[in-house]
Amino acid sequence: MPGVLDGIRVLDYGRFIAAPWCSAILADMGAEVLRVEKREGGEDRWVQAVTESGEGGTFLQCNRNKRSLTLDSTTVEGTEITRRLVARADIVIANMPAAGMRANGLDYETLRAVKPDIILASATAYGEGGPYSDRIGFDGAGQVMSGAVYRQGLPDMPIRTVVPYADFGTALTLAIGVMMALYHRDRTGVGQHVEGALLPTALMLSNAFLIERELLQVDKPRMGNKGASVAPCDLYKTADEQWVLLQVAGQPMFKRWCRLVDRLDLFSDPRFADDDSRWRHGDMLNDIMAAWCADKTRAEVLELLEKAKMPAAPLYSTQDVLDDPHVRAMGYLRRVPFPGASREVPIVETPFRMSATPGTIRRRAPLLGEHTDEVLGEIGYGTAEIDLLRAGGIV
Repeated sequence: MPGVLDGIRVLDYGRFIAAPWCSAILADMGAEVLRVEKREGGEDRWVQAVTESGEGGTFLQCNRNKRSLTLDSTTVEGTEITRRLVARADIVIANMPAAGMRANGLDYETLRAVKPDIILASATAYGEGGPYSDRIGFDGAGQVMSGAVYRQGLPDMPIRTVVPYADFGTALTLAIGVMMALYHRDRTGVGQHVEGALLPTALMLSNAFLIERELLQVDKPRMGNKGASVAPCDLYKTADEQWVLLQVAGQPMFKRWCRLVDRLDLFSDPRFADDDSRWRHGDMLNDIMAAWCADKTRAEVLELLEKAKMPAAPLYSTQDVLDDPHVRAMGYLRRVPFPGASREVPIVETPFRMSATPGTIRRRAPLLGEHTDEVLGEIGYGTAEIDLLRAGGIV
């Protein structure tokens, strides 16, 4: 089945998550993506190693459906190879500050001098044009500077989220920007520079906290797993030493919960008249729910909550996720062979589905420089020239 982005060529100079996951989404949808990296491999290739040769889990996820070219782009020969690659590309994706982009010949002005309708998609930590623009930063920087971490964790300890949501969120917003730029180019013939950054992505996700602070001049306290605006809401321990999440919001749901725990008197109690009131008196409601769960197994709790149409879910271990029948039935994880992996690698499929042009994983992540000769041949280099480039340490 053809992909919606068949025929679109992407040069991926990204590292770690924001840029590589953006290009992975494009690759899933049919784009031809080439990962360009140093001869020794990008640092992100070797983080969280899970294979015999050292590739990491995040690398395997974020670089499926791509080819790999190794290149020293700082040399004269490397600059010429870059020029030839750009001349036939539609999109260049990178994540580094503006100074680094210029040093590598990846700034927008340099790129469009080679290919006037090129689309450049760049991801940075803080965005371009401000006092922090030249700073580097990982996902955690976006988290802690967005106000979110200040509001989450324990009363005496803010806790950042280990899942890198600012990185993955930036990848997704950047992918949206790239698609808008492609649509604009299709209509006008004009390319453009698409910018994404970790901080504004994190601000998007924490914006409600900032609005609350500005208008009400308050910051609600850190409360662990309890809800920031509703109650009952928490992780509750069950009789078999498992945990269940419940989140109750709105009057109809609260009434069903009162009936479930045999406390209909609470529904007419003025202390629990609305979500804000219930949040202020949340300890009492959470204690009632904790006691209700304590003498039931996780399966029993979930069955009763489902019958009452309550939004609940079990706390899963990573193995629970891999074994879950719904995850398997829906095909959310694709088992993909990789050289040196002890078993097939469970790679998340395209995180959205399209009925006519679905995304798909067509190939595993590339080995380092796996397609160097193939790509160089496509841009006009002969076998002898490639041998010289390799002997000279260019590729």
